[in-house]
Amino acid sequence: MTNETMTAPAMPRLNEPAPAFDAPTTHGRKTLEDYRGKWLVLFSHPADFTPVCTTEFMGFARRHADFQAIDCDLLGLSIDSHYSHVAWVRNIKEKFDVEIGFPIIADLSMQVAKAYGMIQPGASDTSAVRATFVIDPQGVLRAMLYYPMSNGRSIDEILRLVKAMQTSDAYKVATPENWQPGEQVIVPPPGSVEEANARVASDEYDCVDWYFCKRSL
Repeated sequence: MTNETMTAPAMPRLNEPAPAFDAPTTHGRKTLEDYRGKWLVLFSHPADFTPVCTTEFMGFARRHADFQAIDCDLLGLSIDSHYSHVAWVRNIKEKFDVEIGFPIIADLSMQVAKAYGMIQPGASDTSAVRATFVIDPQGVLRAMLYYPMSNGRSIDEILRLVKAMQTSDAYKVATPENWQPGEQVIVPPPGSVEEANARVASDEYDCVDWYFCKRSL
């Protein structure tokens, strides 16, 4: 085993249970189990009182109601103290008039950050990178997105992704690139020649070929 392998950060895996946590936040202690039955977007940021992170938090705050409307909660995290989080939230309200209505985990021990692979040695050994995790109502990790320290995330894309996954779960379909609610979805490929012929001949589907068919919901 090489030194690189030994020091590689632990990484959660898609479609497996998300790592459990029990951590202090700006809204009291929170556990993963608290979010059972809802979707959860857990996202980390490198540090409080930094410009890019501030824009991201304001972006999440402005779309908070939109996430709640689709039964999805938000939970931030950084390796800063509880008091630093409180001061930063108050500063954002004072300087930008934006209320941060979701909790932020204070992860000084780096326990949660390490469990989720938020610490990337190539970036920093003491700060969480811009990682985003989408966890479904059963506590299963469904999506992961990583951004560099220098560039902020697209909150609209994260919201779109949650809506797309909810649609896929509800209707057993896939969604094309940049799919938006109300647009056609992609149906799974047929499993037999008979099914393929029937699908192409049906008015229910919009087929380019037997394997590529869309339909409206």
